Amino acid sequence: MPIDARTDLLNLIATLSFRLGDFTLASGQKSDYYIDCRTTTLHAEGGRLSGLVLYDLIREMVPHSEGIEAVGGLTMGADPLVSNIASASAWALADHKEMLELSNELELATGSEPAPALIHGFLVRKAEKSHGTGRRIEGFLKKGARVVIVDDVCTTGGSTVTAIEAARDAGMTVAAVLCLVDREQGGRANIEAAAAGAPFFSVFTAGDVRAAHLAL
Repeated sequence: MPIDARTDLLNLIATLSFRLGDFTLASGQKSDYYIDCRTTTLHAEGGRLSGLVLYDLIREMVPHSEGIEAVGGLTMGADPLVSNIASASAWALADHKEMLELSNELELATGSEPAPALIHGFLVRKAEKSHGTGRRIEGFLKKGARVVIVDDVCTTGGSTVTAIEAARDAGMTVAAVLCLVDREQGGRANIEAAAAGAPFFSVFTAGDVRAAHLAL
């Protein structure tokens, strides 16, 4: 990960996605701030950074990350994250191949570091569609596959838990759960209970974002 990628992403979220005021959240809770991460994750640079940061988090923190086959989450908060993480994995593999080719051309010795694996994507519908295949999961779907569930903002964790349950119902194994911003309002405990031992990681807390916003 570029050394400033995480800081740059935090500053974008603080600039584009954080608002102070009087808000009612989807959970029904009242709050003096609101974080709409989609204005960052659908931003060209914000999308690139979020994919890169989360992809590297998977590789660095998730046990046996080389066996992760896909990332997914509940539409629509997870949509840009899933796409950008999958793209980040493809770019990492392309860069690895380019470095090997360059080393071979220059007749340089190369290490034994394995090639990055492609991480595919899937999206969980809020309800099964009533036409076509009737699938609730779109995109990657493979029984027994180890997958990571992602979400943009975690408040109570309800959308993340829904995605965990859908992935398991489809026969996939949830290896970890990632969140871009944890509002620290009980969601972590709910997610960890549903994850049943799979680790939960957040890139930032709401406190991190608020502090960055106030410092701008």
